[in-house]
Amino acid sequence: MTRREVIKQTGMAALALAMPISLTSFIKFNTMGNNKNFEVIIIGGSYAGLSAAMTLGRSLRNVLIIDGGLPCNRQTPHSHNFITQDGIPPAEISSKAKLQVLNYETVSFVEDFAIKGKKSDKGFHITTEKGIEFIGKKIIFATGIKDIMPNIKGFSECWGISVIHCPYCHGYEFKGQKTGIMANGDKAIHVASLVNNLTNTISILTSGKEDFNTEQLTKLNKHTINVVEEEVTEIEHSNGHISNLIFKDGSKMKFDAVYAALPFKQHSEIPISLGCELTEQGYIKVDSFQKTTIEGVFACGDNSTMMRSVANAVANGNIAGAMVNMELTHEQF
Repeated sequence: MTRREVIKQTGMAALALAMPISLTSFIKFNTMGNNKNFEVIIIGGSYAGLSAAMTLGRSLRNVLIIDGGLPCNRQTPHSHNFITQDGIPPAEISSKAKLQVLNYETVSFVEDFAIKGKKSDKGFHITTEKGIEFIGKKIIFATGIKDIMPNIKGFSECWGISVIHCPYCHGYEFKGQKTGIMANGDKAIHVASLVNNLTNTISILTSGKEDFNTEQLTKLNKHTINVVEEEVTEIEHSNGHISNLIFKDGSKMKFDAVYAALPFKQHSEIPISLGCELTEQGYIKVDSFQKTTIEGVFACGDNSTMMRSVANAVANGNIAGAMVNMELTHEQF
């Protein structure tokens, strides 16, 4: 099989032809062979998981990445605030990263969902949706979180495009535009304080009775930030780009962007089934080295921090990979 034939089979021809990726890397993308035992299993192959895998691959650790291909930012058109990658589509960043990571001969990748996990004397047993069991000495969860969408028509179609979560990731692109903040109380004040530097046309959308103290109301009045208590029932949009919000009383307001503070849950239940503690906010509890409360288990990326960005995921994925390698080194040297 020629290199071009392998590239064609992987479905990433345009990117691959522009990069010096080895034939072995492409074959490993789709084939695992008979190996089911690894030093490290990384569950989640997006930015944090790939960053951890690169660190481990460069130390010749035998690594498996399990990923189902559904990152939480898959609707987001462009990634921002990540040096050297500013304005690049997230899928392009992760595809390039995946190809680079798979150049390391000890790193393998399987497209599947991890659904079960247990611990034995042999290590951590991870079972996938396709019924395959893999065993790893160490586990890194880079599984992200799952946003819980409100029952508002059009909301999910706009999420990550014009309904956004982070001023640092998306705010600059909506500077000077009419902006809503779908939150109440302290959360709304926090977001408003950040967004206020980007636009002077802000409305807080509480969808119910406002929950602000006197000091907070004074600040909102000082910065001419409007509070709308009427419930939002629908978002009018074109391909995810907001035109109007529709309220329960039938009225409309024009917006260009809306920040939303959404509740979430862990994308994978395996860390909890293994005994990993969660924080009060619902994140996997980790120390400064990304280690969970269970020996041999690490977590990185959105599942373990409220700092939700590609750059931060890459950073703490790098830390997780280095710390796992250090543990393996101490055990083996």
